[in-house]
Order: sequence, then C-alpha cells, then structure tokens
Amino acid sequence: MQRRATLKDVAEAAGVHLSTVSRALNPNTAHLITPAVVEKVRAVSRRLDYRPNAAATSLRTNRTRTVGVVVPDITNPVFPPIIRGIEDGLAVRGYLAILANTDGGLDREEEVAGILRSRGVDGLILASVQREDAAISRISAEGVPVVTVNRRVDDPAVSSVVNDEEEGIRRLLEHLAGLGHKAVANIAGPQTLSTGAERYRAFKKHRKKFGLDPSPGLVAFAAGFNEHQGEAGMDELIAARGRFTAVVCSNDRLAIGAIAALRRHGLDCPGDISVTGYNDMPLVDRLSPPLTTIRIEQYNVGVAAAEVLVEMIESPADRRGPKHLVRPVKLVVRASTAPPRRA
Repeated sequence: MQRRATLKDVAEAAGVHLSTVSRALNPNTAHLITPAVVEKVRAVSRRLDYRPNAAATSLRTNRTRTVGVVVPDITNPVFPPIIRGIEDGLAVRGYLAILANTDGGLDREEEVAGILRSRGVDGLILASVQREDAAISRISAEGVPVVTVNRRVDDPAVSSVVNDEEEGIRRLLEHLAGLGHKAVANIAGPQTLSTGAERYRAFKKHRKKFGLDPSPGLVAFAAGFNEHQGEAGMDELIAARGRFTAVVCSNDRLAIGAIAALRRHGLDCPGDISVTGYNDMPLVDRLSPPLTTIRIEQYNVGVAAAEVLVEMIESPADRRGPKHLVRPVKLVVRASTAPPRRA
C-alpha cells in the first residue's frame, strides 16, 4: 500500500522549509509568502496528493475547521442558495459545513445544536432561529461563535446577517401605489420570526406613508411561510369582504398559495387582484403569472454569514463583539401586478 504523503515530503519536493509549506497551504497565512512560492508549494502538494491530517491539526489547534449550519426546512427553495454561499464562504478559509434540518421546531433546533457542539464544530450558522430563542442566546453567551442568517433573534448579543426587510416592503408598496392601488391587503408571516414581524411592521408603517387604506380587516396572519398558509390567508381576506385590489405577501410561498386561492374563488391575478411576494426564490419567474417580488441576495447573504463567523472563530474570545449586517434588496416587477381594474 502506498504511503500517505506528509508535509515533510512536500517540503523536500518543493525545496523549501517545512514552515514555508505550512504557511503556503494555510489560507490565513499564505499572504506571508511570495505568490510564486505559494503556487509552487500547492502544485507539489497536488502532485503528491498531500492531504492534511485533520485529527492531528485538531489536536494541535483545538479546532476542527468544521461549522454547523442549521436550517428550518431544506425543501424550502430559498435556503439552498444561502447554503451554497455559506459553503463557498467557508471553503476559501479552509472550513467545512455540516448541515442539519430542524423542521421549524425550537426543541429540535436546540437538540441539533447540542449534537453539533458535541461533534466539535468551531461555530454555528443558524437560519432556523425564532425572535425569542433562549437556547441560542445561551450558547452564544457560553462563548460559542454564533451567527444567524436570513433571520435574527431579539437578543442583540447574537450576530446576524439579514436582509433590509423594511426597504423591501417599502418598495413593494411604492410600486403598488404607483400603479393606482388604494386598498392593499397583507398576508403577514409568523410574528415569532424576525422576517414575519419586521415585514409586517414595515407594511403598517409605509401603507400610511403612501396614503393606503389602514383598515385592520386588510391583514391576515399566517402561521407558517408556506403555500397552504397563503391560501388560508387569502380565503380569510375574501371572507372578511374587505375591498382590496392588491395583496402584499410576506414571502413567495405565501404568494403562490394566495394566487391559487384567488383562482378557486374565480378571481384573476392581476386582473382582479395584484399579488406580490418576497425573496425571489428560484422559479417564481416561471409561475403563471410570473411573480412580482423582492429579490434578496440569497447567495451573498450566505457568504457574508460565513465570513462573519470565521472572523469570530479566529478572533480572541475577548474581542468577539456581536456584528450585524443588513444586505440590500431589489424590487423585481413581473406580471402578477397591474393597475387596478375594479375593487
């Protein structure tokens, strides 16, 4: 059986010192070596099929260079691009992601986080958090590097990378008001989640700014971010017999359900009711009609979360202050919105 190449073998083949090889192969120290030497060392390591001994490195550094990534629902199309961004952001710094799913349950999230910690992950990136999430606040307070992505907790001590929820809703309402809509309803997301609460708060604030109908009967609250809840929300709005010509849904899946409910009631989108979503998840441009929505930087949000976490991991514990990033959003106008034809 062929012997596994060692760091010493690479150094001898490249004609450099052992410490030079170590620095050249470490993304955090490669800048200390000239680019030509770095490329030479990496070429030799590839030729010899050199692989670092992760167990030995872990014992020496007390790090595993693995990160736990926890999402609420891997089948939700918004999460795969975020996960890919996290993986790419970690890879350039020499870290590997371990993915886990919670099915949206806080108890399951706490259990998964505990399992990942017992496996020795260096930190956690969480897309599964609720606004009041005692387990995550406790884990962060214990000194474990934690970053939430796409959502955040109310505890400001927990770092986060999220989207500009208020600006997204403002742009949707500005778009609808510009088309001539005066009565705009809202299917709001779960208020236990930051995305649901912040988008609803922005809806209340900006519909007043644009002179839209403030009637409380023009709001339905969804228990989850899914198509079934979107249908239920639209059914509730129609049953209330409120007069509205457009509906702002707190995410794309709610919007898909809302449009399905309109068709069940014999109503057309956008002929009778305009509908908007939020997130611009994959394939919403292929719907009938294609969905007007807010595009979040799904991939870039993931990359940014990885960068923030690695910075925390590699900083001394007494310098790990919380960091909060808010990423920009973009209005994408498609065929699900049009000027109102009738109330």
